[in-house]
Formats: sequence, structure tokens, C-alpha cells
Amino acid sequence: MLLSPDQTRALYAHAVENRYAILAVNADSPAAIVDCLEAAKTCDAPIIIETSLWQLTGHSFGAGDPLLGMDRCLADLRVLADSNQFQNVPVVYHTDHIKGPHTMEILQHAMKSHASSISLDSSELSAEQNISHLSQLCEFATANRLSATLEMEAGVDDGVTDLAETRSLFGEVESRHPGYLVLWAPGVGTKHGLGDMCGFSPNAVKEHQDLASQLAGRPIGIALHGSSGLSVEQLKAAVANGVAKVNWSSESLLIRSQALRAFYQSNSDKLEKSHPEFKATAMDHGPQSYVAQQYQPRVRARIETLGGNGFGRAFLKTVE
Repeated sequence: MLLSPDQTRALYAHAVENRYAILAVNADSPAAIVDCLEAAKTCDAPIIIETSLWQLTGHSFGAGDPLLGMDRCLADLRVLADSNQFQNVPVVYHTDHIKGPHTMEILQHAMKSHASSISLDSSELSAEQNISHLSQLCEFATANRLSATLEMEAGVDDGVTDLAETRSLFGEVESRHPGYLVLWAPGVGTKHGLGDMCGFSPNAVKEHQDLASQLAGRPIGIALHGSSGLSVEQLKAAVANGVAKVNWSSESLLIRSQALRAFYQSNSDKLEKSHPEFKATAMDHGPQSYVAQQYQPRVRARIETLGGNGFGRAFLKTVE
């Protein structure tokens, strides 16, 4: 079931209340989306499908046009998530790493298309620009009578965010436009990519989650960026201290690309035109099925590490 913004808001609150986190996968292709939904179904867990600007403009979706890319991704996701096969899986569509001169156009399009939840990449924005962009989104939602569930981020790759920034960034947008912010993504010592995560601070997660919730007057979950290099123990500590959404991209891409390489290496002889199994090997189903066998167990394991298993149908019962 593809969740609306209001249902997604309830899901994030459900995760905070029940101390689990929802896996948010940057899905690079339609096949990756199917694999994530299959894994979530097996775990009876919610799942978040994220697309960043490079996915929206990529060959699998927009072929250079991010708005077309979003429309194609959302259309595909709606058909899948609302099918009999996945109707009991709470599915969130989330915009991630949207930046550049067309940021507002893309995100306003997402809001009009009823994207489940929305964030933007603030890495190249000043504090004032970050606040201004989020405020514009809130004003757009109000003016167009649209529901919007928003995630706000600070400098997530810049070490541990000072608590003063939670007050000056998150607190400022909340005071101007109460109710729209649901997730806060401060720096907690992680970085995007597959590097060393020894600087990760579970204590920073707790402090930011406590303060953001205090400022909002309601439970606010922490969105964890740069999770690929974290250990199982670190991920569990993050969830225990208030993380409700865990972004996953670099390791996900690594697993899929290595599996695909192994498929072609082990089947290279079958890609000769004279081989009787040429067509079965060359068609997309062959390599993608092989990748799924390697990838889906890793997705399931990560969902279980974050404690999301068993909460899919339980959440849907709360929104019936």
C-alpha cells in the first residue's frame, strides 16, 4: 500500500513510539524497487523507496528529465504497492538528495503528485537558504491545500551537529510553520559512502531527538544519513536512541553491482550467439533474478537489524 503524506506522518510517529526504524533504500532501478518490496513483504515491515536527483534523471526513470522520472517512479510504485501482492506492505515514496537550481520545481511537483514524504539536499545551502527552502515548501502546501510530510537536514557529513543548530534550523521552521516537520536529520558522526564510521555518536542521536521533539511538542524521529558503513551494533544503538528512518544507498549499490558482475562473469560463455541458452541469459530476467537472490536477503537482514520486522500489518491496522 503506497502511503499518503498523512499516513506517512503516522508511520514515522509509529516508528518513534515503538522504537524501530524504517529502511529507506535509494532504489536505482525498477528491479531494485521490486526486490525491496519483496524483502519488506517477507519481513512484514514498512519500507521507504527513495529517489535522488541522479535516479530521477537516470536512464531507468527520467532519461534526463527529473519530473518525468518522478512520474514514472511514482506510477510504477503505485501499481506495485497497491497490487494484491504488496497491499499489506506500507510503502513510502520519499525524495532524497534533491539539489540545484530546479530544487523547488521538483519538490513542488512531488507535493502535487502526493509523494509520501519530502526532503531536500542542504549540503550546498546556507542556514538561511535551508530555512527559506523549507518555508517555501510549507507555504506552497498551505496555499494549495496539500498535505506535506517533511524531513529537514543539517550538515550530515560535517561531524556532529551542534544542538544550537537544531534550535536555529529545525526550531525556526517549526515556529514559522508548525506541524509540517516530522523528521530531523542532523550530523551524528556518519558520512555518506562506505568509509570509517568510528565517529558515530548514539548519544548525539538521543540529544537531537529529545530536543527536536521538545521544540515541536510531538515525537520527532531522527533520519540517519550515511548508514552504509555502520555495524549491526551501531545501527541498533541508533534505533534505541531515536532514529526512525535509515537511508541506505552506497552498500545497496555495491551489493547489486557485485552480484551483477558475478552473473556475467560466471555466464560469459552463454552470451555467445551460438549458445543454446543465449536468449535466456541475455534477457533482463536472467541477471535481475540472480541479483535478487543475492540482494533480497541483505535487505531483509537490514530490516531486521532496524527492528522493523513485524510492524507492517500492525501499522496498517492503525490507519484502517
